[in-house]
Amino acid sequence: MRKCAIVTGGTRGIGLAIANTLAAEGYNVVITGRGETTDVLPQLKQHGGEALYVQSDVSRQADREKLLAQTLEYFGRIDILVNNAGVAPKERKDILDLTEENFDYVLDVNLKGAFFLSQMAANQMLTQETNTACRIIYISSISAYTSSTNRGEYCISKAALSMVRTLFADRLAEEGIRVFEVRPGVIQTDMTSGVAEKYDKLIAEGLSPIKRWGQPEDVAGIVAVLCRGEFDFCTGDIINVDGGFHIRRL
Repeated sequence: MRKCAIVTGGTRGIGLAIANTLAAEGYNVVITGRGETTDVLPQLKQHGGEALYVQSDVSRQADREKLLAQTLEYFGRIDILVNNAGVAPKERKDILDLTEENFDYVLDVNLKGAFFLSQMAANQMLTQETNTACRIIYISSISAYTSSTNRGEYCISKAALSMVRTLFADRLAEEGIRVFEVRPGVIQTDMTSGVAEKYDKLIAEGLSPIKRWGQPEDVAGIVAVLCRGEFDFCTGDIINVDGGFHIRRL
């Protein structure tokens, strides 16, 4: 029986790269998005497995329940949950002007959605006969520790997500479920397309030791390795995929 992986926000960018990579690794893949339909399922199925799209806003309890129910209806189990769905602020504003509405919008998706979907997935994993290969992975960001005062709600959501990773790693370790956080740096996606010129300049000036944009496939490759079970004596770890940005240099 093929194992099943859920990748939230899996219709584009980093999420789609992760879904494609896990499909190539032999998983049946469930992806989510907010649109009514998606045209990416054929490319996921070309690897020989099945793929399912569930329209779902992870910030909503009813949508999370629908995602779980449809996954179990089609595939009968959950082996991997990749919490990748995330939103940027609708408008970048100084923290002195940040509105509660925008704060809630970002944290509801990036933090609350990931927490409660992890809770649901973990409880399901614990009911399965074998869960020692189960993984919960959070796609975080260098914004978890890097200040951007014109998008403070995003930074806060990612910093808090790191504690979510710690908590679930601690709680699930004895159950055989491993939990990891992957922290991308500057990745070339539609989310960063609006600030491409800014980051082109920063990268050229040495923003990170590896002077290039990161690609979605850079992140996906790390997720694939974590899902293979080769790090079974590890949990709660952070893997930086940032071109060395996290290195403090003089």
